[in-house]
Amino acid sequence: MQPWQIGVFASVDAGLGVHLDVAQELGIPTVQVHAPHQQTRTQAAADAFLARTKAAAITVTCVFGGFDGESYADIPTTARTVGLVPEESRAARVQEMKEISDFAKLLGCEAVGLHIGFVPPDRASAGYKSLIETTRGLLDHVGANGQRLHLETGQESADHLLEFIHDVERSNLFINFDPANMILYGTGNPIEALKKVGHLVRSVHCKDATWAAADKRGKEWGCEVALGEGDVGMDTYLRTLKEVGYQGPLTIEREIAHDRERQKRDIGMAVGLLQRLKAQLL
Repeated sequence: MQPWQIGVFASVDAGLGVHLDVAQELGIPTVQVHAPHQQTRTQAAADAFLARTKAAAITVTCVFGGFDGESYADIPTTARTVGLVPEESRAARVQEMKEISDFAKLLGCEAVGLHIGFVPPDRASAGYKSLIETTRGLLDHVGANGQRLHLETGQESADHLLEFIHDVERSNLFINFDPANMILYGTGNPIEALKKVGHLVRSVHCKDATWAAADKRGKEWGCEVALGEGDVGMDTYLRTLKEVGYQGPLTIEREIAHDRERQKRDIGMAVGLLQRLKAQLL
C-alpha cells in the first residue's frame, strides 16, 4: 500500500460511518468500518461485503467495535457507558469484541479497534488492574487471529495512554490516533500528544474540532467541525505524522450521520484538502 492513502470511516450496517457507495463515488481507496450487527457477522455477510469492496477497489484497513448502551450525550455519560471500562457490561462486550475480531478475520483485516473507555487514573486501583487483565485476554484472542488492537485516543492524556499500554504488556496493542478527540475531550494538545505516542500509532483519523471554553475543557464537549475548519491544524498534523514515521492511511471521519448530504460534502472537501497537503509533504 502506498503511503498516506486516503480513507474514510464507513459502515456495513451499523454506526455513524458513511455508506460504502459514498466512498466509491468519491474515489476513496481505503476504509475503516464499524462492525455490523451481531446477526450479520457471518461468512455470507463478509463475502458479500468483500465482493462490494473488490468491485469498488477499496481495501478494509481496520474494523471498529461499538456496543449497545453506549452514549456520547455528554462527557460524564461517555465515561459511564463507553467501552470496556463499565464493569456491569464488560464481560458481554469483551465477548462481542472477540466476535468482531473473528469477523474482521473473515474480511482478511489485520486490525480491530475501539474506544476502550475512560481508563481509571489510579494504576494501583482494583478497577485499573482488572481492566489490564481484561485487555490482555482480548489481545490474546486478537493475536490468535493474527491481528492488532488499536485503541482510539481521546479519553486519556497521551501520558496515561502510554502507561496503560506499557502495563498491558502485549506486543499487538497499538493506537488509532484521532487529533480531534483530544480537543473534544479536553485531554491535551493533539500535536504534542502525537509526538509522544507516535511510535505506537498504526492508524489515524483525520477529523477536526474546536476547543470548549478554557474553564469547561474536560467537562463539556468541544465541537466537531469540517476538516480544516477547527483547531487541529491539518498542515501541522500531517507534518507531525511524517516526523513520527507514519505511512498508513489517512482515514477521514465525519460524525454527522443525521445529515448525510452535508457529511458527503464535507468528506469530499476533506479529500481535496488531504490530497493538496500530501502533494506538498510527500
